[in-house]
Amino acid sequence: MNERDDLLVSVAKVISEYRKNDLAAPTPEHVDRWLHQFTPDQQLPFLREFEHVIKKTFCTQEHVKDFLRRLVSNRQLAGANPTEYWSSVSFLNIQQNGQSQKEMLKLFAICLKDECGLDFNYCGEDGGDFVYLDDVMFSGNRVGNDLEPWIVNNAPQSAKVHVIMAAFHTGGLHQVTQRLNKAIAQSGKNIDITYWRKFEIENRKWYKNSSQVLWPREIPDVAEVRDYTTLPMRFPFEPRQSSAAAIQPFSSEEGRQVLEREFLIAGAKIWAMSENPKQSMRPLGFSPFGVGFGSMIVTYRNCPNNSPLAMWWGDPEVNSGALHWYPLLQREGYSSARNVFSGITF
Repeated sequence: MNERDDLLVSVAKVISEYRKNDLAAPTPEHVDRWLHQFTPDQQLPFLREFEHVIKKTFCTQEHVKDFLRRLVSNRQLAGANPTEYWSSVSFLNIQQNGQSQKEMLKLFAICLKDECGLDFNYCGEDGGDFVYLDDVMFSGNRVGNDLEPWIVNNAPQSAKVHVIMAAFHTGGLHQVTQRLNKAIAQSGKNIDITYWRKFEIENRKWYKNSSQVLWPREIPDVAEVRDYTTLPMRFPFEPRQSSAAAIQPFSSEEGRQVLEREFLIAGAKIWAMSENPKQSMRPLGFSPFGVGFGSMIVTYRNCPNNSPLAMWWGDPEVNSGALHWYPLLQREGYSSARNVFSGITF
């Protein structure tokens, strides 16, 4: 096989676990169909960099379980007697949208049983800590929307809360920390929140030059991009400066720029096809800032709308209109039948 074929096989393998109970297993042909929508002479360098990045940013179920399993016996969290500690913990099941918290609770229940022999359903004592689980924090809105009302209406007068997730973005952590600290102060309660993660992704504006998300250095001279970036915005795009060294998860500054350029062009074309798009719908992912959030993190469960539109937007069965884009990682939205189901069983 040639390099392109090798890369197509590799990408299909990396994402093989994606929504495996809902979608057909991804094949090299599926990846190639998606790739053909990008600029023809840039498809190989784009694929080369995308393959490098997605290997580092695709989060499998085993990655998550390994992280949770290690936390169960983490002395900084659970002390010298994890079984005693976890038996006193109350696990919050308060997520207002989606199923990620329920899925994380299921995985944690398995790890707790394996490591400590505890039945998740019988944990929780007065005076014990509280745990809020989720997969990835992007903007911090979901964590804030869930925990703020809990703090005000349901939390005891004094409590220790551990927010546990596989990854977070530093901008989201900053925003949610400020929001929850304000809620705690207004409630008059004594609540301490600690955040635990497997890894973090830098995306704060102040550190844009060393950011680990898609943050273009310049705006391509393409009609759809020009049209988008000339719109009046409260928080307009600010380019980053090039870095001499490669910044993870990118292989090089050159490779990063190819990825940023192609995803920006494709996302702007998708945006241009959409009728009355939401203000938060941006080429590099839903966000109130610039050209989009730019996250490259994807989990085995779903692709966030904070990722570039060209990764997840569209419907394979649609041949025209706003959804006429073939998605690599077709996203399941909050309004799906599964995501409106509120039950949880172990």
